[in-house]
Amino acid sequence: MTVRTSALTRMLLAPNAGPMTLDGTNSYLIGEPGSGSIVVVDPGPPDPAHLEALSAAAPVDLILVTHRHDDHTGGSAELASLTGAPVRAMDPAFCIGGEPLTDGELVSAAGVSIRVVATPGHTADSACFVLPDDGARGAILTGDTLLGRGTTVIATPDGSLADYLTSLRALRDLGSLTVLPAHGPILPDLASTCDAYLAHRHQRLNEVRAAMRSLGPDASITAVTDVVYSHIDPAVRFAAEHSVKAQLAYLNGADRGDE
Repeated sequence: MTVRTSALTRMLLAPNAGPMTLDGTNSYLIGEPGSGSIVVVDPGPPDPAHLEALSAAAPVDLILVTHRHDDHTGGSAELASLTGAPVRAMDPAFCIGGEPLTDGELVSAAGVSIRVVATPGHTADSACFVLPDDGARGAILTGDTLLGRGTTVIATPDGSLADYLTSLRALRDLGSLTVLPAHGPILPDLASTCDAYLAHRHQRLNEVRAAMRSLGPDASITAVTDVVYSHIDPAVRFAAEHSVKAQLAYLNGADRGDE
């Protein structure tokens, strides 16, 4: 069953809940009420019932994906087959019958305008989709760049903390849009969410710096993770180690950006 998430969007939750996907992947259906068609963002995993429900909701004009991970793109090919709609993504490898998206592009479909914003960091091909006409303040679909709760994982080499910090600052400048994340609940204010994410990232960097001072310059990722993420759930320990690796790459200058 779809749930109304904003004036122009509905959401269908995919049945893939887990430590990394939270309640599951939020597949969004975008369309001007009365237009008779929709844009689907992030078809989710290759779950037949979920994809059938998406295809049956309304005629699908276009399928967009926020980034390459399988919990977002696993169902793309099947949904394209069911609906005949093209799939567009930043990475050409994940496009089906459509051209790659470009940063700043304005996509028009299902009676709505969707602005593409490249937001590398979580992955190199991450993008967010702005709906400027969605409600009084507009809305933004953020994929995994911003989550409804918790923080996203930066896994090198595809992910980059320097790029992620730059993307967060760029998103913050877009103002107080409603945040429609790919996992977790809706958030009311993009700018304040980005501020909180930036503060958290810099706090973690300071904690990694302190751990390195205590453990020495040759400390392993495992040892630093033990200190910085001492109370982490074992189910997501691997994600914490990915984050430490990205943080060390940033601090060591291999992935340097302005702080």
